[in-house]
Amino acid sequence: MKRVFTLLMAGLCSSALASEAPKNIIMVVGDGMGPAFTSAYRMYADDPSTPEVEQTVFDRLLVGMASTHPDITTGYVTDSAAGATALSTGVKTYNGAIGVDVDKQSVQTVLELAKQQGRKTGVAVTSQINHATPAGFSAHNESRQNYNEIADSYFDDKINNQFVLDVMLGGGWKYFIREDRNLVQQFEQSGYQYIDKYEQLDTVKAGVPLLGLFADVGLPWALDSEGKQRLRALAKTAVKQLENDKGFFLLVEGSQVDWAGHANDVAAAMAEMHDLALTLEWLEAYVKSRDDTLMVITADHSTGGLTIGANRIYNWDPAPLKNLKSSPEEISKLLVTAKDRAQVAANHLGLELTDEERKQLVDIESDNARVFHKAITKILDNRSITGWTTGGHTGVDVPVMAIGPGSNHFKGHLDNTQIAENIFELLKAN
Repeated sequence: MKRVFTLLMAGLCSSALASEAPKNIIMVVGDGMGPAFTSAYRMYADDPSTPEVEQTVFDRLLVGMASTHPDITTGYVTDSAAGATALSTGVKTYNGAIGVDVDKQSVQTVLELAKQQGRKTGVAVTSQINHATPAGFSAHNESRQNYNEIADSYFDDKINNQFVLDVMLGGGWKYFIREDRNLVQQFEQSGYQYIDKYEQLDTVKAGVPLLGLFADVGLPWALDSEGKQRLRALAKTAVKQLENDKGFFLLVEGSQVDWAGHANDVAAAMAEMHDLALTLEWLEAYVKSRDDTLMVITADHSTGGLTIGANRIYNWDPAPLKNLKSSPEEISKLLVTAKDRAQVAANHLGLELTDEERKQLVDIESDNARVFHKAITKILDNRSITGWTTGGHTGVDVPVMAIGPGSNHFKGHLDNTQIAENIFELLKAN
């Protein structure tokens, strides 16, 4: 009798899961986007003319939190490779691992299962497309640093005699157009469209496999990009290309939130968060317009130890971060050869510098742009009252957001591996 009851309950659970299983799954990763980043962005995006601090898309879609540690023998703080592998396979592994377990054995990813099932698959990211997160969903390698090998695997490895990815959008000329191998040419000869300019996104043929590379490595910062919303354009094109009767799996990554965190660059961080928020708003509307698409959003870890408020000052002021004409990195390059550093910095920061800030820049005796970058970010930290604890990753829990059929499976506190496990279950139930 007990066995009959167990089988009955299993059948009911399976039936319930099947009824909410989505045809399409969009996985969004804000690389390095810990809770301080979503909180800071709420204040950055706030309308100061109203008494309340308005919610953002990150707040609207929030359903839980996730722990992020890698395989415990590695420690408690993950890198992006182990984080992506956990989110894509449900398996904890060592830092640096791409789609392999601690024994360096390949583990199936949710994207690969989707492809195996006949769905179309794609990645749209602001890093190079063979960087840790997209690779963690699409490839298998013992080291994230093997960029050429990972790029080669996108062409060489097949699932059901098909390429793993139908759509690839991001950076990566350096790894796909090499002296020893031209992967772009090989993909073109295999029926892929290839584009290398943003304006070409509107001209591609729907439903035809697409490779789009727009930078040597990662894309330029949002602050240095026309329109400052390049990820939304990539995501919209990816969705358009992937739509089909059997469904799709799309990975979207706001890659450079993490890079801004590593650089302790709050201005770049908020611009990258804005780029991601605009992308999520478009994707949110897309999901709401349908009844067959699940979107899950999270981070692989947090970066930089961002603190909202610093130096025992109980305030945070995002206003100085809103008028930049270029990224702090780009401004720093200009300052190396500028005759009037203070004026060039003021023009590009959109700020009137104080005498002390002007002196800080004028007194620098170096032709190293990194020295100027540190000075620029320090000015912005002091103006905004921003603090940082590290130039690396931290082990704090990260937000989880979800919308669409099956989104209830991501509520509450999860481990990052449970996110992958839930997606596996939903894929198998359809």
